[in-house]
Amino acid sequence: MSVVPAEVLQGGAGAVKGPAKGPARGPAELAPAARLWPSLAAVYRAQLSRARVARIPLLFVATFQSIGIMVMMRGVVDTRVQAQFVVAGSSVVVVAYVALNLLSQYFGQLRAGGGLDHYATLPVPPASVVLGAAGAYASFTVPGTLVTAGFGCVLFGLPLTNLWILVAVIPLAGAALAGLGAAFGLLSTRLELATLLGQLGMSAALLLGVLPPDKMPEIVRLARDLLPSTYGVDAYARTFGAHPDWAFVVVDLGVCAAVGVVSLAAATWAYRRAAVR
Repeated sequence: MSVVPAEVLQGGAGAVKGPAKGPARGPAELAPAARLWPSLAAVYRAQLSRARVARIPLLFVATFQSIGIMVMMRGVVDTRVQAQFVVAGSSVVVVAYVALNLLSQYFGQLRAGGGLDHYATLPVPPASVVLGAAGAYASFTVPGTLVTAGFGCVLFGLPLTNLWILVAVIPLAGAALAGLGAAFGLLSTRLELATLLGQLGMSAALLLGVLPPDKMPEIVRLARDLLPSTYGVDAYARTFGAHPDWAFVVVDLGVCAAVGVVSLAAATWAYRRAAVR
């Protein structure tokens, strides 16, 4: 058996006679931050799988609540125009229930329970967390809104031909309200306060959206104009007419979109503020 001196082996034990020499190593570099859309898709899928189990029973409650409101209003409304606002308002209430009530509670729980720290350590843009969670919750509103709108049309004898407008009303009105709901939860210092704000917003959407405007006092109509979801209600209610004025429908949806951009930007700012507190 031949013996090879340890000195001739590169990196051998005999070659090491002290501390390793070489260029000084600094702190390891962090990976580049993930892009917005891939991060948003990942957060959306994760939230969708989590919310599917816990939130579906609540969405049944939201749908049955809206159907019950329409049944009660069936004996109160006198005109076809009033019936249009009742059906449109009850349909949008399903969206408001999720966007205002559930999202404010969700982000309030994240902040109160420390779950927000988990997202703060991920290399994802803050906007992807807010938009991904809001989108996942909004996805569950589609079946309930369609069922409510269809039931209301049959109950009040309204046409079903323009249900397609809900494809625009649900995401635009939902975005406007989801930003508010997320901001409520992220800015509230206590979970109870986030729940209270969400409930108050939901009550406003219910009263100001379902009741026909011609039944309201003038000062209440002014308050109605300040609630972004009522523009979604007006857009849907206008489509029941024999000759809908589509220009007004587009303007109403444009208001929802503009408010949605502002409210989601505010929610993203609130997320950054809560994550670094």
